[in-house]
Amino acid sequence: MASTNDLKNGLVLNLDGQLWSVIEFQHVKPGKGGAFVRSKLKNVLSGKVVDRTFNAGTKVDTATVDKRDMQYLYRDGVDFVFMDSDTYDQITVPEATVGDAANFLLESAEVIVAMHEGTPLYVELPTSVVLEVTYTEPGLQGDRSTGGTKPATVETGYQIQVPLFLETGVKVKVDTRTGDYLGRVN
Repeated sequence: MASTNDLKNGLVLNLDGQLWSVIEFQHVKPGKGGAFVRSKLKNVLSGKVVDRTFNAGTKVDTATVDKRDMQYLYRDGVDFVFMDSDTYDQITVPEATVGDAANFLLESAEVIVAMHEGTPLYVELPTSVVLEVTYTEPGLQGDRSTGGTKPATVETGYQIQVPLFLETGVKVKVDTRTGDYLGRVN
């Protein structure tokens, strides 16, 4: 148990039998009446975001979330297999739990898997990854100007927008949160 005064971003709460992660919170002390905490919570499993207000000092139930360093091994049908970097135990994580992270997962990639009572909740990627462009339309002479983009497919099969001058076979840095092109890697 914790108090609403102890809320911080990333804390996982157990409310009404569901797990909610605190995205943001604000302690409000109006001139009249009691203080309260306005929060934005994200359902850990479904991804649904809700606004919730608590009275200041209210007790909330926190959930124990164990974040482990793991290595992505391979895809097994619709599931993903990860190996714990410390114990070498392998776990299978369903595709729904991995979510959009699948667009940026390469074999042997290091990730963090959040677990609650042995159940994987979500996969946390580094903020950027280096991927090779496997296909893009050839650039034309003079396509060096700024602002123009074209679609490119990276080695995971995900499609991103890249500058016009990039060609197939180039390694690029991609933001895993937005899927944006961040730059070329030599």
